[in-house]
Amino acid sequence: MIPQGPLSQKIFTVAKQYIPGGVNSPVRAFRNVGGEPFFVRRAAGSRIEDIDGKHYIDYIGSWGPNILGHAPVVITNTIHEVAKSGVSFGIPNMFEVEMARTICEWVPSVEKVRMCSSGTEATMSAIRLARGFTKRDYIVKFNGCYHGHSDSLLVAAGSGALTHGEPDSAGVPKSFAEKTIVLSYNDPEALETLFAARGEQIAAIIVESYPANAGLVFPKPGYLELLSSITKKHGALLIFDEVMTGFRLGKAGVQGLENLTPDLSCFGKVIGGGLPVGAFGGRAEVMDLLAPIGPVYQAGTLSGNPLAMAAGLAQLRELERRSGFARLESLGAHFENGLRQLLEAKGVPHRFNRVGSMFCLFFADRDIVNVDDVMKQDLEFFRKFFWGCLDKGIYLAPSPYETGFISLAHTEPDLDDTLTVFEEVLGEI
Repeated sequence: MIPQGPLSQKIFTVAKQYIPGGVNSPVRAFRNVGGEPFFVRRAAGSRIEDIDGKHYIDYIGSWGPNILGHAPVVITNTIHEVAKSGVSFGIPNMFEVEMARTICEWVPSVEKVRMCSSGTEATMSAIRLARGFTKRDYIVKFNGCYHGHSDSLLVAAGSGALTHGEPDSAGVPKSFAEKTIVLSYNDPEALETLFAARGEQIAAIIVESYPANAGLVFPKPGYLELLSSITKKHGALLIFDEVMTGFRLGKAGVQGLENLTPDLSCFGKVIGGGLPVGAFGGRAEVMDLLAPIGPVYQAGTLSGNPLAMAAGLAQLRELERRSGFARLESLGAHFENGLRQLLEAKGVPHRFNRVGSMFCLFFADRDIVNVDDVMKQDLEFFRKFFWGCLDKGIYLAPSPYETGFISLAHTEPDLDDTLTVFEEVLGEI
């Protein structure tokens, strides 16, 4: 473990006096790697600098939003110009309308969309809307898929395929968790058994189309199609959580790659340009149940915030202008090819999952198809690898359960330098 620099140590000591655990989101605490976090002074392009002056090539990118890299001029200039006219109105503004139009144009399944301020808000609201539309109470989620920290979704697997979920956090009433049924991801038999027994009670399935909060896991062939067909058959809704994958893997996210049409979709991250944002949208007949024209209530003072909307639009337009998704695929393939060659040459047991600019390296000798497989990787090896890379200026997620991100600011030399560090660290473990 590499100790923090002296300024980070000092500030973290102060932070712990006033912020629970010293952080405002748990993964930042470095608990999964057995250390303490550093504090950032500034970031630009593919790099961040901590307050002690150390530089890192960054593969987190604010956990996904910074698809152009840190502090791209197109976004910082946009924020500066828009802020001159006001940073928040609580009144409709032109940027939120243009963002809604863009989302509907880019994602064919979305006919109408409602903006909010976080991915958690988006998934929470989509669940409420699905229950209101179907007039049913139960939802289905999958173990290892994270949809934010609202009570109905912060639920762990029960003891069997037909059991209710259990609260995954203190403060979540058991009665809330009982309305959520948790299944293992990539298990079609469990899904079919559940719907055969209780399909008429289920309002919706919510799923990270490519689960990216327990590493990066891909659906087995036909699995997402099964989710679509089984919900249609039983009158339930299918909700794709594309908070991470939306507008990062292409204009239409996973549903575009897989040619699927969910009933509702949840977005965030990229469409805010680095500012807080969320959105959920889908079929007009479902979305029109929202207040003020329908009985399902949802509101937010900062929803459609002009700075977030303008920054997000600037980012989307820049992606389009630069053929960004093709470039990100090229960078991702370059990184993958080099990493696979290195790991195979070193004889390190591994699985490497990548799609476009999202990736995850598992130190495991088994295929990764659900969270149970993720948990069986060599966690101690990851911890040593993480600290070795950090010491040499490569910042990976401080947890073996997180996805990495490449941005348009990364270059082939950045990736090659990273692979050189990987080789050095692997030789030292």
